[in-house]
Amino acid sequence: MTVLRDTGIAEPDRRRLRDRVEAEAYVASVCFKHGPPRLTGVELEWTVHHHDDPRRPLDAHHLATALAPYAPRTLVPDSPQLSLPAGSPLTLEPGGQVEISALPQASLAELFDNVATDVEALVELLAAAGLVLGQRGTDPYRAPRRLLETPRYAAMERAFRPIGPHGVTMMCSTAALQVCLDVGEPHTVASRWAAVCSLGPVLVAAFANSPHLGGRPTGWASTRLRSVLAVDPARSGPSAITADPAADWARRVLDTPLLCVRGPGDCWDVPSGTTFADWLAGALPGPPTVDDLAYHVSTMFPPVRPHGYLEVRYLDTQPGTGWTAPVALLAALMSAPATVESVVELCQPVADRWLPAARAGLADRPIAAVAARVLELGIQALPETGLGKEVVESITADLERVLHRAATEGGES
Repeated sequence: MTVLRDTGIAEPDRRRLRDRVEAEAYVASVCFKHGPPRLTGVELEWTVHHHDDPRRPLDAHHLATALAPYAPRTLVPDSPQLSLPAGSPLTLEPGGQVEISALPQASLAELFDNVATDVEALVELLAAAGLVLGQRGTDPYRAPRRLLETPRYAAMERAFRPIGPHGVTMMCSTAALQVCLDVGEPHTVASRWAAVCSLGPVLVAAFANSPHLGGRPTGWASTRLRSVLAVDPARSGPSAITADPAADWARRVLDTPLLCVRGPGDCWDVPSGTTFADWLAGALPGPPTVDDLAYHVSTMFPPVRPHGYLEVRYLDTQPGTGWTAPVALLAALMSAPATVESVVELCQPVADRWLPAARAGLADRPIAAVAARVLELGIQALPETGLGKEVVESITADLERVLHRAATEGGES
């Protein structure tokens, strides 16, 4: 998890929460930390495959050997868990997907350089063990299978099982590109929140990269997002675009059912439907603490998650260095208040078209029309990101290819 303002590990806060008002105030203040928009972070996830046969199941011991001292403790409990050369921590998702969380930077150019360094190091580690990174937002070869044996992931799988196959798919077969942006000053929070949320369907369609799952086409441009949205709408559905997103998010957090509750044993299951508000009201033994509430927030998976910063979670992972284009585009679109306001105005007609975006991508005509205008706006704003001329030209070329797709695919639907 990228942390924009504090890269240290905080001590658990054991203070007991007294009531809903106190809990909502905590969520609103911690999840929406105000300040000048200065830093950008990025998290990249990939499925992992055998080089000689990408369909072959991944083995936990093999992956642990490949990652060696960089292996997270969810895989190797006594691992030193070293960061990669440029400082990115390495973590794993339940199905063995690898994730690097780059340290946030004020310079987008420095962020790109650091990520390139750490991705190269990760690729070399895996290659030495005959493994490669996947290039899609879903595993196109294998059925979902959980690799990590932790109480959290076991409880998640059991909680999602009654809903259908999308839970285990999201956990074990998806890979996202996540961009982390500062919340902004108090007077700009609502507009920045509206912009990153309303951009979702447009950018999902523009960068959809997961049309296959488990060896077959799915008929969806972003199978990854389809799975996420279908898991548990209270937990994974889009948030409302409101004038007071902090208060709205706080209410949503407290009214979302608990996914698990940490305990001394291996079973962290909780009675189905029990919300955090229910826990505050005495539904579970012992009152919850501030740390329990912070952990509950970590089990929320909406397309945009406020977590002290705005964590944009709706993008599919991109092949190779393709991740730089959507990151630079988002940074450009959020670079100035006037641009942010233009984004909100442009995207408003399609801000709720999450499923059409996931299903059809840029073949959805309304989204394609808006995408063309948004991409043009972003290309004009790219110089504001501070990237060098050559990088801006390269990213502009990438975005112009997306513009061409919007014109051709959107005209055919």
